[in-house]
Amino acid sequence: QVQLVESGGGLVQPGGSLRLSCVAAGSGFRIDTMGWYRQAPGKQRELVASISNGDRTNYADFVKGRFTISRDNSKSTVYLQMNSLKPEDTAVYYCKVVGVSGWHRYDYWGQGLQVTVSS
Repeated sequence: QVQLVESGGGLVQPGGSLRLSCVAAGSGFRIDTMGWYRQAPGKQRELVASISNGDRTNYADFVKGRFTISRDNSKSTVYLQMNSLKPEDTAVYYCKVVGVSGWHRYDYWGQGLQVTVSS
């Protein structure tokens, strides 16, 4: 049983910053890759950024140079620092955690955080 607790969303003006946090609460699983996805109305969910256990990062082209993903394994937490936000970044942001238990791998999703970039 793993629950993802997300925080940090909200309303911000263009050019502003937000920091999203996601804590993986639970036991019985070893946490592998962690990441952030987003979904705007009428669009498919898309990868924003991910980070492996070895701290290898992967970013979508539309956020490179603006967003930074990081993790704190001691806290089972993944962060997304979002700078230079644009109206196009408005979406619901979802945390995803890959958990491993024995031979099994599971994807866990947060409930989503609303991020609105507007003047």
